[in-house]
Amino acid sequence: MKLVLDTNIYSDYAEGLPETVDFLATHGEYLYLPSIVIGELNFGFMKGNRQQFNERKLLQFINRLKVQIIDVDGDVARKYAIIFLSLQKKGAKIPINDVWIAASCMEVGGTLLTRDRHFEVVEQIAMVILG
Repeated sequence: MKLVLDTNIYSDYAEGLPETVDFLATHGEYLYLPSIVIGELNFGFMKGNRQQFNERKLLQFINRLKVQIIDVDGDVARKYAIIFLSLQKKGAKIPINDVWIAASCMEVGGTLLTRDRHFEVVEQIAMVILG
């Protein structure tokens, strides 16, 4: 399965939460991280007092598990517009970064792995919501 990881999933994995670690080991044939998620993680690292440690840990995760990064490009931007317009028409709102994460997921045809139930209003992607 192509799994696109939300920020909370990486955080759970990094903390060793068994449900998340087991799910990735069992279902994560291909793993993806949207560049938006990397931005959110770096923001969190910079606010904390273990920035360098956390940055190294993220890099090790990416390298060891052969995680592919989804960059924001013109194709992702178009998918963002499709999803955002669809949400507006329904009167549904989710955090704007999550619209970008969903667009990144749509771009690679992956399944979003998250703990955030608000993604349920995004019809354009498949998802698995843990917890």
